[in-house]
Amino acid sequence: MKTVLAGLGRMGLRHLEVLRSLDLELVGAADPFEEARNNAVKEGIAENLLFDDALKMIEETSPECVIVATTAPYHCELVVAAAKAGAKAVMCEKPMGVSLAECDQMIEACKASGTRLATNHQMRFMDQYTSSKDIVSSEAFGGLSGISAMFGNFGMAMNGSHYFEMFRFMTDEDPVKVSAWFSKDIVANPRGAQFEDHGGSLRLETASGKRFYMDASTDQGHGMFVSYAGPNGRLDVDELAGHTRLVLREEEHRKQPTTRYGMPYDTIEKAITPADAVAPTRSVMEALLKGENYPDGETGRLVLEVLVGAYLSHEADGKTIDLRTTDLPRDRVFPWA
Repeated sequence: MKTVLAGLGRMGLRHLEVLRSLDLELVGAADPFEEARNNAVKEGIAENLLFDDALKMIEETSPECVIVATTAPYHCELVVAAAKAGAKAVMCEKPMGVSLAECDQMIEACKASGTRLATNHQMRFMDQYTSSKDIVSSEAFGGLSGISAMFGNFGMAMNGSHYFEMFRFMTDEDPVKVSAWFSKDIVANPRGAQFEDHGGSLRLETASGKRFYMDASTDQGHGMFVSYAGPNGRLDVDELAGHTRLVLREEEHRKQPTTRYGMPYDTIEKAITPADAVAPTRSVMEALLKGENYPDGETGRLVLEVLVGAYLSHEADGKTIDLRTTDLPRDRVFPWA
């Protein structure tokens, strides 16, 4: 399948690994920065395949598959251009866009052309979530009640957005309420001074009352730890180390009320696949090419709804925003990378 890659930064080069592993035919790679193009040559991309203008690349190569790994402000125009050029499949990095209006434009353009659009939210393919979901969904665990996550400062848009999709995947429900409190200090964005992302803390809730608590404040500098709680146990996951610890009430005590929180328990520890960007990106790409079970444009838009709701909540001193009833600003543009 004739494939082009827009964006040759760190994530773009990971996509290069993926498309090579899938034997996709690279017919063009684009980045406006000479240094990025030079790095791509070092990674084995022929100089005659390089462009400094991604729109021109799409126009001249008529690709069947387009990977958009640029920063977020360029996602919309490139996805729309790919759809109009007749691409069969488009993989777009997250966050999907810098406004809800852009998401709608991308979804509509791809629907009109019959283009499959995927957003690179990978959680449904990652061992630390698929195996955890099996555990917390079990009768022994008693079902998932809430998730608590403690992270180093990685930004609400850049990495926090992945966990909004994780929460939806783990609960099989859309988040409907969001409360957020951003850190006061703004950390310089490594992708450029024009970009801004916020560390901080956040709470999500589904219609049935399942909760997600996240703290990724700017004064925290290490780790990715997630805990899942249910009536009969707790599952702790160190995502970077690839280690889990399950604490589960002994079977004869599982009908006791939750107020009996000190019941005897069993402990099970095991290793899982540590967090990685390349392997799950390959899984998303494989699903997109098959046209089955991939995180689509609507998935990316829902993540952006939560993100926009978080901004509104923070600006209202942590007021809970109900995504079902709040008129979210479609045209407001955010400075995400």
